[in-house]
Amino acid sequence: MHFARRWFPEIVATPLLPLLILQGRRTRRITPRLPEAAGSRDGNAGTQHGTRALTLIAIGESPVAGVGVATQQEAITAQLAEKLAQHMRQAVQWRAIGRNGVTAREAHALLLPEVPQQPIDIVFVAFGVNDTTAFRPVRQWRDDMGRLLAAIDKTCTPGMILLSGVPPMAHFPALPQPLRWVMGLKAGVLDAALRDISNTLPQLQARVLHVPMAIDPADKSVMASDGYHASASGCGVWAGLIAEAYIRDVNSRSQHIGEA
Repeated sequence: MHFARRWFPEIVATPLLPLLILQGRRTRRITPRLPEAAGSRDGNAGTQHGTRALTLIAIGESPVAGVGVATQQEAITAQLAEKLAQHMRQAVQWRAIGRNGVTAREAHALLLPEVPQQPIDIVFVAFGVNDTTAFRPVRQWRDDMGRLLAAIDKTCTPGMILLSGVPPMAHFPALPQPLRWVMGLKAGVLDAALRDISNTLPQLQARVLHVPMAIDPADKSVMASDGYHASASGCGVWAGLIAEAYIRDVNSRSQHIGEA
């Protein structure tokens, strides 16, 4: 990553720091605190397609925990399972392993113990918002995510890791300007580092797929009532992007095998 771009958020944030701190404190004070979604954090999708089910686990921060939606069926993991089942015409057995407020570094102690020690077909990984608000240095972020992905690989040897892009915080309605702008810059830098993460993990390179979170910021329905988390509609759009990227990758691999 280009040095100037890597440090740009810190450079622009420094003279604004007193204002950003005040805005951050006020935002935390006035933003509604939504609970994690109710319901079971595991389930099945597409059972009509037969008994051989793909296995899917999601590990991540508040969206995986279901903050912003009412039930786990509306959250990202269950909706991703449904999209995959529809596209692949195959049953999907899913589990959500998430916690509100967790960073990639904290996930080692708080979430990894819940990852099953058995082969998993697909692991969906979603972090970045809490590391953005913590202004995690890029090198630390890369190290934290690299160690986390390596640990996931060692624990459940996934067939594919679907790595969600860092959400575009420049479009979070709950954040006032210029805090929103600065958080957007930082999120973009962390996402750029995330795109390159597989280059530092040769053993995972062919099995890590970064999927940008390209959700239309003009669509207000994608945000929950707090203006900070994804709504059920937003999770549906997000799940569609992830599923479509996975299907394209699978089809591309199949085509290459056929041509060989």
